[in-house]
Amino acid sequence: MGNQNTKRTRCEIYSRVVGYLRPINQWNEGKRAEFDDRQTYDKQLAADYDGRDF
Repeated sequence: MGNQNTKRTRCEIYSRVVGYLRPINQWNEGKRAEFDDRQTYDKQLAADYDGRDF
């Protein structure tokens, strides 16, 4: 990866909880486990769905 002295900016992940956005690093252990279990939803995939079972 080249230069090991490269500086990076910390990336903070936000997600919606009870109607407002909040950084996940402020969540309790249970909320973080819930976040890890979430499945993403692809609107385009749903729009292209032709009725067949997966």
